[in-house]
Amino acid sequence: MPQLPDEAIEVAEKSPKSQRRTKQKGFGRFLRILGPGIVTGAADDDPSGIATYSQAGAQFGFTMPWTMLFTLPLMTAVQEACARVGAVTGKGLAAAVREHYPKKVLYPVVTLVVLANTFNIGADIGAMAASTRLLLPGVPFGFLAVFFAVVILLLEVLVSYKTYIRLLKWLAIALFAYIITAFLVAVPWIEILKATLVPHIEWNKDFLFIIVGIFGTTISPYLFFWETSNVVEDAIAEHRLPQRGGVPKLTKPYLRRLRIDNAIGMLFSNVVAWFIIVVGAVVLNHAGVTNITSAADAAKALEPLVHSFPNAGFLAKLIFAIGVIGIGLQSIPVLAGSSAYAVAETFNWREGLFRKFKQAREFYFVIIIGTLVGLLFNFIGLDPIKALVLTAVFNGIAAVPLIYLIARISSRKDIMGVYKSGRWSKLGLWTAFGVMGVFAIALLSSFL
Repeated sequence: MPQLPDEAIEVAEKSPKSQRRTKQKGFGRFLRILGPGIVTGAADDDPSGIATYSQAGAQFGFTMPWTMLFTLPLMTAVQEACARVGAVTGKGLAAAVREHYPKKVLYPVVTLVVLANTFNIGADIGAMAASTRLLLPGVPFGFLAVFFAVVILLLEVLVSYKTYIRLLKWLAIALFAYIITAFLVAVPWIEILKATLVPHIEWNKDFLFIIVGIFGTTISPYLFFWETSNVVEDAIAEHRLPQRGGVPKLTKPYLRRLRIDNAIGMLFSNVVAWFIIVVGAVVLNHAGVTNITSAADAAKALEPLVHSFPNAGFLAKLIFAIGVIGIGLQSIPVLAGSSAYAVAETFNWREGLFRKFKQAREFYFVIIIGTLVGLLFNFIGLDPIKALVLTAVFNGIAAVPLIYLIARISSRKDIMGVYKSGRWSKLGLWTAFGVMGVFAIALLSSFL
């Protein structure tokens, strides 16, 4: 077969078709990098997060944007350590605790995360129902709550892991409404930049309540267990780890990819949260709305996005409802799955979303029970919007002992070998533990 001259090869390589193919391959490679980290980051901005960040902006105006710049490296350090534990050990976080710590440590840890997750599930289901009633006020709240719980259970139990992961990646698009809104309103960017770079702290009960809530909804316990186990699922899906368990096949490119995925996911989460706080401050606080008591109040933050359209109020409610429902469909399975991983690993049950229901009945029963118990919280008279912020505060307190455990596990050479935490990882982990611990103690002390 005759060979093309070098000039012809060079022209072919530079042809538009060849360049498009190269770009497509590059973009495809980038999408393949996005896995457990981006799903974890997107799930972090769940309905509880949206409510807490919106309340922070509405109640305290421009005094809160600094929290997102502050939590970004801490959140990244914690989630990177969790991902690394899963990648190195081939086990979830609860399994690592079970193998290296006594039951008196394991059981309280698992109980804590299951309680936090169950309450969070209930609050998120309630938010989805309340948001839907903005569009369909005639439909009973209880019916909508049950409807969403059933839909989520059917998706998680019946849809395959690969399909579900592919879906979860794209549901995060709904959060871009807050970013677009920020560029449509008169944001004093210089003032916002200063508020982002210069921390403002008040040692009173109301301020501490929101700060702990921000920490709790950003650096959340359920994400620790989810990402660790999700990395294991990812390893099984990529055939680097057999389904029966064992030592994963680790390579430097894979660990680098894992860190990139984690960094992108955490950056996405914190950037979106920053914009939610800013929009809450500019739109709600400046309009005199300092206390979000309903989904309708929260939806007002998006009215500038559609102010030039007829029925702007309804359109804002529609966009808000779509965002809350979309992110709820993403985050509730993460919450329930996190509990299922923790419980299954505690009792050494067969686990994994890659397995069918009949292959891991106990694992899926935990998901079902956790979702149904969370659903019941919506029938005890608890306000769904207030429950979202309260959930974030509870997570902020519960995260403290869990971060301590993650810092210890990820630094142990007998568990992690050469992949134990380095200087910067330790600094991020112990700073997260110390800062969140101080604010949690300060908040609890303020109630005495």
